[in-house]
Amino acid sequence: MTKTGDGAAAKPVVAFLGLGIMGTAMAARLVASGHYSKVVVWNRSADKCAPLVAAGAAAVGTPAEAVEAADVVFGMLADPKAALNVALGEGGVVSAMRAGKAYVDMSTVDEETSTRIGEAVAAAGGRFLEAPVSGSKKPAIDGQLIILAAGDESLFDECGPAFDTMGKRALFLGPLGAGARMKLVVNGVMGAVMGAFSEGMALAEASGLRQSDLLEVLSLGAMACPMFALKGPALAQRSYPPAFKLVSQQKDMRLALALGDALDQPLPVMAAANEQYKKAKALGLGDSDFSAVYEAYGHEKKA
Repeated sequence: MTKTGDGAAAKPVVAFLGLGIMGTAMAARLVASGHYSKVVVWNRSADKCAPLVAAGAAAVGTPAEAVEAADVVFGMLADPKAALNVALGEGGVVSAMRAGKAYVDMSTVDEETSTRIGEAVAAAGGRFLEAPVSGSKKPAIDGQLIILAAGDESLFDECGPAFDTMGKRALFLGPLGAGARMKLVVNGVMGAVMGAFSEGMALAEASGLRQSDLLEVLSLGAMACPMFALKGPALAQRSYPPAFKLVSQQKDMRLALALGDALDQPLPVMAAANEQYKKAKALGLGDSDFSAVYEAYGHEKKA
């Protein structure tokens, strides 16, 4: 952290790359926190920076400019391809990385991608932390994400104020790769559970039961689940405003299955659920909430 002339600690500058559903909410919390002298933002589609600039952020034209301006840069990109391009591409993070700079990639990617980015950052003299998150739009807005970090532990400690702003709990899981693996396990479970829930809701409807009664029964027993309570009513109405896009969930299922393949770990339930996400995506529901997988269980989306 830099120092002012009188020896007092100056507020650091941070940057945030990637302003999708999650990134916009996370960056907005950093802007509002008051912890930073400046929050710099970048997005491939520059118009998405405008609301944050209006709130006090400063926009830049490339990830490299963000690195030049900030002490720590956070990234929240859509998938491994986007994460690699932002980190390693022309005008990317690594092109401006040097000693004293740090990159925290909060994207959900596979371990190979995270390791490749981390090694490139280190080779350029910087520090790297992977820190994917568990949670969707509402937890991101409310600062209730769960942060799954691994890599440079000293950087994890320094990011405490940012993580406290964006999340309700930040865990340091060990060497680089542990965060990526944990996130894929978590999202693999989540995808499979949503698939089973959708299947049960469809069965209840097909057998003449009220879905509202099923939701009440589930809420009263050992299977009570915040996800069922949150998604159940919208699913019953067949309304899927995106909090976490189905295309992103299917991407995470694909990556979780690839991890299982690499380890010879059978994942039959996740594999079956993934086929339903693929079916829902083929129905044109990729940009809907991931709960739209319900439409793959014997339904066609209403016009």
